[in-house]
Amino acid sequence: QVLLVESGGGSVQAGGSLRLSCEASGYTDAYFYMAWFRQAPGKEREGVASIDGDGTTYYADSVKGRFTISRDNPKDILSLQMNSLKPEDSGMYYCAAVIAFGLRSPLSESNYRFWGHGTQVTVSS
Repeated sequence: QVLLVESGGGSVQAGGSLRLSCEASGYTDAYFYMAWFRQAPGKEREGVASIDGDGTTYYADSVKGRFTISRDNPKDILSLQMNSLKPEDSGMYYCAAVIAFGLRSPLSESNYRFWGHGTQVTVSS
């Protein structure tokens, strides 16, 4: 079993920045896809960014150029640097992980097995 714990959420004004972190514990593997998803009230959960075991990154079009996903493998920590935040970036952000190789849809929720409980991000205009 893998435990994922998010931190770093909060409230910020539009144009500001936040950095989210996710610490993984339990069994982890180099072939870990790790990802960030978010869910706004009344909306479906959507993939924001993902990173595979080789460090290849994937981003939703809505966050490209503003968000950066990274991972520290020895420490099993996943990060999401969010810059130029917009009100539409608000929502609960979840860390997710799966032991896999060659996912065709790295931002698809159905691929991920392990989930954190989420951290709230609120961006005000």
